[in-house]
Amino acid sequence: MRLLIVEDDPLIAASLTKGLAPLGNTVEVFHRLKEARAALAHSQFDLVVLDIGLPDGSGLKLLREIRKGGNATPVMILTARDDIAERVRGLDSGADDYLTKPFSLPELQARVRALLRRSQQRTDNRLRFGPLCFDPASGDVTLNGERLDLPPRELGLMEGLLLHAERIAPREQLIDRLFGFGEAGPNALEVYVSRLRKRLQGSGVRIRTLRGLGYRLEDDPA
Repeated sequence: MRLLIVEDDPLIAASLTKGLAPLGNTVEVFHRLKEARAALAHSQFDLVVLDIGLPDGSGLKLLREIRKGGNATPVMILTARDDIAERVRGLDSGADDYLTKPFSLPELQARVRALLRRSQQRTDNRLRFGPLCFDPASGDVTLNGERLDLPPRELGLMEGLLLHAERIAPREQLIDRLFGFGEAGPNALEVYVSRLRKRLQGSGVRIRTLRGLGYRLEDDPA
């Protein structure tokens, strides 16, 4: 998943990244409203972890902007303010969950998984298509019950394709998922698609290229 963390405390931001990135997530961290606002305008994210007290204003302002614009991305508020009135204000502003500092990483991870599961209308954490299965809780991908040892970007690509199984996974969204705001060469995505294709040969699943649009994970009748 591609996660956006808006947190001005570098130690907390590092802790969040450490807890969420190893599970196959691409994590983008910004410390100010202005930066987060620009990131959301530029890219799509699967979930936002949002601090309320930021150097250039309240995270609730950004939350209300997100919802006013029709963006339904799950948002978890993360803050040291634990009074009931503050929680009500956050939830009424459009937050999907609320976690107070200090927090435990296992609880954070579980809440993130629950929000993603709910937003994708899944009954469990796993993404499945035919013989393929990806478990975000462990970061494991299996093919016909056998574990595939995928490096991070191949894992991110597999997840992006599974999220759009039998539908087109837009090329630009896949590039964002794999490379974030980093530099990506003109053929960088195709390199990883080619590597995954080789892993899927003979499995009954293939990656189809739709020129100018993206890629689609589909059954392979061959």
